[in-house]
Amino acid sequence: MRNVCALFKREFASYFATPLAFVFIVIFLILTGAFTFFLGGFYERGQADLAPFFNYHPWLYLFLMPALSMRLWAEERKSGTIELLMTLPVTLWQAVLGKFLAAWAFAGVALALTFPMWITVNYLGDPDNGTIVGAYIGSFLMAGGFLAVGSCLSAATRNQVIAFILTAVLCLFFFLLTGFGPVINVFSGWLPQTIVDALASLSFLTHFTSVAKGVIDLRDLLYFATLIVVWLAATAIVLEMKKAD
Repeated sequence: MRNVCALFKREFASYFATPLAFVFIVIFLILTGAFTFFLGGFYERGQADLAPFFNYHPWLYLFLMPALSMRLWAEERKSGTIELLMTLPVTLWQAVLGKFLAAWAFAGVALALTFPMWITVNYLGDPDNGTIVGAYIGSFLMAGGFLAVGSCLSAATRNQVIAFILTAVLCLFFFLLTGFGPVINVFSGWLPQTIVDALASLSFLTHFTSVAKGVIDLRDLLYFATLIVVWLAATAIVLEMKKAD
């Protein structure tokens, strides 16, 4: 873990070495605020909760997390620094995990900076803070899932734009195929319900919605943990194949 921690610190610090990190955070905070107060009708609803805030997180992450993950490996491969990284006394798995955790921690910082929303809703009413904590946990786990997918696709190409597009399209595919109500209704018309339920169980949206209700189910936690581990393993496999090339 010492090597992972060292790489994590280096990668996490690199996010703040350029203004891009601050631009990302500002854009995230502006969009979450705009979606909450304008599109979500925060005041008009007359309810003391953060449902309008969390409802748009999956769609924000659909674009912002690929933008964060696209540089993980594509930039290393394009600049040639991946060869230098591989000469360090770290294993491939340690490198994959360290870079992923740094990106995930950075996403966590951006999410934590939305705490004024939480303060606001507590000032205006008496919300169920347990549900809000659950929703924050679900949002953080979902961000990790997006980043794990993006890590693998970033490793597969030298072009950051291509990595961004591939990650966004694949995550949108999972959304529309397995977690979007109207699409599920289409499948329900000609597929057995057991298959439809199985497809829905693979969705980011399904599991995030479950956790966001304040119910921390072991199945949801296992889903996100499995999702992250599988895609990080795929990242390591892709990098190994590229190294062999």
